[in-house]
Parts: sequence; structure tokens; C-alpha cells
Amino acid sequence: MVDEIPAYFDVVDGGYYPTRFASSQWSAAQVVGPALCGLMARELEREHATDGFVPVRLTVDMFSAARFEHTATPTVRVRDGRRIRVADVTVVQGGGIAARASAVLLQPSEQPPGELWQREHEPSPPPVDIAPPSRSPRVPYFESDASRTWSQLPTDHEDGARKRTWQHPIHVVTGEEPSPFVRAALVGEATSMMTNWGDKGIGFINTDMTLALARLPEGLEIGVEADSHFSERGMAVGVATLFDRRGSFGSCMVTSVSNAGRQISNAQLDMVMRKRI
Repeated sequence: MVDEIPAYFDVVDGGYYPTRFASSQWSAAQVVGPALCGLMARELEREHATDGFVPVRLTVDMFSAARFEHTATPTVRVRDGRRIRVADVTVVQGGGIAARASAVLLQPSEQPPGELWQREHEPSPPPVDIAPPSRSPRVPYFESDASRTWSQLPTDHEDGARKRTWQHPIHVVTGEEPSPFVRAALVGEATSMMTNWGDKGIGFINTDMTLALARLPEGLEIGVEADSHFSERGMAVGVATLFDRRGSFGSCMVTSVSNAGRQISNAQLDMVMRKRI
């Protein structure tokens, strides 16, 4: 049953209230990033992906810790053109704004002629015998260029090599199956983990996420493969490619700030995953 699947938010009094599944690993009192990204993507799509418009870009700013409080998500349409539509949403708690997002939506049209450059290396999902298709959310799978083996325990990939993940996320709102766009926002936030994860765990926390999609994902599972990580003086930029079993369909970028005082070790990540298995 859809209602029995874990979700990040319950619908309460015309808004939302975070469930226990929304707790962040950085702080138990803080709402985790994917929950906020998924909620804002949902609101923008519901209100503004109409009349044939398709969401192609989502930019999220997470500049204040969202707490376990009643949450409102007002949206506004910034521009409404024939081919381009732009809309904004805010996460409001206790009269203050905890996060905001903007979306660009386009009208699909024909492809222009000509051959274009494409990535030489395409990310590959885990084999179906390791991660068979599932109708229900499950614990993420991970792999690195060093381990070359998909598994659900982060310590199996305790190295400084490129990381990737394969995920079927939980729902944003209780009793509601996420749309492909919302699912991309939920999993796309894993760009922070994939690009900031080293041999000592994760010491950067992202302050934003920019998701860009050439098409919507197909199926219930999505992969994220790190493309780059640049950091200096406690500031980092990471970019990743998003893919499904058909192939790559978009990219995601995050900027992050050092949170070394709360470094999340690989052993801590293992504990989180074991609780979910």
C-alpha cells in the first residue's frame, strides 16, 4: 500500500509537518536536504507544470536549518511566456524562510539538426541481479572506481575515488507516489554526498542544489555519478551526472561549506544504512 511507504512529510493543517524520516545526519533536529528539495519540486510542479510546460531546471537554496515545525510552501509565477515559464517557492516555518527554490519550465519542441559532443564515459546502473527492480523504496546502493562492486554499506567504498549511487527514494508526502521530476530532485541531492565523500567520510554540507534535466527520468530508480569536486579554504563545488537504465538524462551541481567539526565518518554512514536494511 502507498500509505505504508515511508515519507518525509505529513499533510497537516493546510501545510506539512516533517516525519521522523526527515531527520538529518548532521543534526537530529534538522530536516534533511532531500526532503526539502523534494517538497519544493513537488509544489513547483503541481502549481506551474501545466499547459504542456515541463520542468527542466530546479535551483534550491538551503540557507537556514529547517526544523520539525509546521511548514508552508507558497509559490509565485515570476514569468509566463510562450516557451519559457519561471516560478519560485519558499519553505516558511514560524514566519521565517528556511529555504527557497526557483524552477524553469519549457515547452518541448523539435531537436535542431547536427551532431553534438557527448560524454565518452556513460555511468552504468548496478546489474539487475544485484539490484533487481523494486516497487518499493529501499536502501541505496553505492560503488566507487576503486571498489568496483555495488553494495549497500559505505565502508565497502572507504576510498578517495569517484563515487556513484543507485537509489529508489522514499516518498515526499505520505500516501503519494512521487512524480519523475520530484524523484529526480530527491535523488539529485545525493550529488552532495557523491562529490564530497572521501576516504574519511563527509566533511562538507551543501548549501544549495541546481538540477538540470534534458528529460525526465524513467522508472523508479535513479543513479548519481560524481563528475568533479573542487575545494579550497573550506568551500567546495561538486558536479554529478544523473542516469537511469536508459542512460544519462541530466546533471546536478552543489556548493558546500566545510562542516569538519561534525564530520560524518564512513562507520556512521554504515550505521544509518544498517538501520534501513
